[in-house]
Amino acid sequence: STLQLWLTFAPVADKTAAYFHISLEMVNWLSIVYLLISIPFGLVATWVLDSVGLRCSVILSAWLNMTGSIIRMFSVLKFLSLGSQSYWYLFIGQCLCALAQPLIIFSPTKLAALWFPDHQRATANMIASMSNPLGILIANMLSPALVPEGKHIPLMLGVYAVPAVTACALATVGIHEKVPPTPPSASATSSTSQPFLKGLKMLLRNKPYIILAVCFGGGIGMFTCFSALLEQILCEKGYSNEFAGLNGALFTVCGLLGAFLLGLYVDQTRKFVESTKICFCLSALASIVFAVVSSPLH
Repeated sequence: STLQLWLTFAPVADKTAAYFHISLEMVNWLSIVYLLISIPFGLVATWVLDSVGLRCSVILSAWLNMTGSIIRMFSVLKFLSLGSQSYWYLFIGQCLCALAQPLIIFSPTKLAALWFPDHQRATANMIASMSNPLGILIANMLSPALVPEGKHIPLMLGVYAVPAVTACALATVGIHEKVPPTPPSASATSSTSQPFLKGLKMLLRNKPYIILAVCFGGGIGMFTCFSALLEQILCEKGYSNEFAGLNGALFTVCGLLGAFLLGLYVDQTRKFVESTKICFCLSALASIVFAVVSSPLH
């Protein structure tokens, strides 16, 4: 649900700009704000997960997500007569949803460590993490289908609010325990996190971690760029919103398939380093090909 709300407007950026009488740059900020908020709040989310626990983190993120999705709907309610202020309701709603994103994205590793034995953790982490690109897949397919014309944007906002409200209700009512009644492994029993600031200092002194963080950050940046701007890149060349959404969906489907197979592979072989290097090389090659194909000379 969080990722759906993030990319609600990206596949229909042109129609969103026309409906709210704003520029494409302002539409792009509805996606970029997620990244800006994730930088400082990511540290807060890490502390919340370690200190408060997985249950409270998930419930908090669900409530932020639901509140943001409801506030977004205020922007299209005619009886409020917001006029030029309608965009800011949309923006504030996006900000609240953006606060929920780090809590959700960081949860799978904690979930895998607390609830699964050692030999299942990579697979459990992979399956939980796949829900994020699944949300992006749904947004790329659903937004163009719901908004053939700008006047359908209120319908789109209402449709996206439904899973956010449902997820909030399920998280609030359905999650009862912070940890499983019986620890799944000895490491889960004895596992203790370092104090937050001490752990952060240790990471900043860890050269392999810094290298991995920079590489992973570059991969996330590339994925975000494709996801948020693909419609504007392709539509400028004469393609439709539906075609741009289909390409975004294929981009995500291939990632889901690769993540599923790779998760199973590294669980069996433990070749994490080799797999990571190959994936980064393939990503760099694909980026070069895309840049060449989409250049003005083609």
